[in-house]
Amino acid sequence: MEKFGETMKKVLLAGVGTIATTAEKSKEILDEMVKKGELTVEQGKVLNQELKHNIKKTVKDNVNISIKASSPEELSELLKTMTSEQLAQIKEQIQAMEAANEQKKEVSDENAEAKEESNE
Repeated sequence: MEKFGETMKKVLLAGVGTIATTAEKSKEILDEMVKKGELTVEQGKVLNQELKHNIKKTVKDNVNISIKASSPEELSELLKTMTSEQLAQIKEQIQAMEAANEQKKEVSDENAEAKEESNE
């Protein structure tokens, strides 16, 4: 599990590094364009902010880190780091799973009763 966590940490850090490098390069390109007179300083600032926002949004939408807890203690630690929205989603999933399990149990009980009746 520790190797998995280290690997995920490295992937996350690589993603952050890529974002930082992209932001720096875009700023350099915009600064060059401003020097050449192709953009005003204000247009450059607005464009740079828009690029940063788009990069953050793209990363948020496309980077999904999945961590699996292998013990109750790890699960507890993972739950402590979640936002209230994430916890609400988990609660909904648990309720749906409980309802599905209850339906399976009812069907299983009905099948067992039908089997007993047919054996009699």
